[in-house]
Amino acid sequence: MSKVIGPENLDDPVGDHVSPEFATLRGDDAVGEALAHLRSRPLAQKIVYFYVVDADDRLVGVVPTRRLLMSEPDRKVSAIMVDAVISIPASASVLTACEFFILHRLLAFPVVDDDRRIVGVVDVNLFTGEIIGLAERRSADSAFQTIGVHVALGRKAPSWVSFKDRFPWLLCNITGGIACALMAGVYQHLLEQIIVLALFIPVVLALAESVSIQSMTLTLQALQQERINWRLVRLSLRQEFLTASLLGAASGLIVASAALVWKQQRMVALSVGTSILLAIVIACLLGVILPTLLRLFRDPKIAAGPLVLATADILTLLSYFGIARWMLT
Repeated sequence: MSKVIGPENLDDPVGDHVSPEFATLRGDDAVGEALAHLRSRPLAQKIVYFYVVDADDRLVGVVPTRRLLMSEPDRKVSAIMVDAVISIPASASVLTACEFFILHRLLAFPVVDDDRRIVGVVDVNLFTGEIIGLAERRSADSAFQTIGVHVALGRKAPSWVSFKDRFPWLLCNITGGIACALMAGVYQHLLEQIIVLALFIPVVLALAESVSIQSMTLTLQALQQERINWRLVRLSLRQEFLTASLLGAASGLIVASAALVWKQQRMVALSVGTSILLAIVIACLLGVILPTLLRLFRDPKIAAGPLVLATADILTLLSYFGIARWMLT
């Protein structure tokens, strides 16, 4: 294991640089039992998080040290753990691990194999000698800024190369914007009849874009492994559909209520609310499907955002105008 990772190590598998010094807990144990078990064995000095594993040693949660110490002794570990534990695949590169630290601002991450068994922990102190003694500083910001320098070194490229790599995907946004303008022209007669529909187009698009980016970010994180786990993709689609339905129903109800109070037109309010529900569900599913498809052909990180946003905008307006015409004419 390397003591300090430099720019020359950014393409290494992060599994080559993990620390074996980590502590695990069982979700079925009471907090008092877990603490007694921890006292009975030597622990590394820099334990920040305690990782919860199931009977097959698969990672299922994480417990910050303070939460473990402050919880009642008879509470179950599973009741105090954080379910949404963020882990790094062992096959990911050191550069990807750097991005995890910058994005999530945590001091350590578990590194897991394909079966979600912990192979080690990657610590923020590995990335530069300048941030050793981090706990003694007032703020951790300098640590993550230093890691950002490492990422910048790993992604250094001439401006023309960066332009050729990124501009084609910006054309997706341009194409999507032009398509939305043409679509509005097709439904111009409807908008002239019911002016209030035009007033709610920005909020409908903003909601769809926001949830699509959220869904896409979660999907990109899950696609860090070399091979796509199709079982996890199916689970993600199901979870995003349920989450999107709740988000869409809540958002649609709020906006529809505002439209009803403002304009006193019940069918218009119902049309807007229904459109928002459908748009958010579609946008969330796009945030899973498009990055997964891009992963089959190339690195989806640059391309996914423009494609998801452009497609979400087009399908959102299609559903918005389609539902409005069906319900109001």
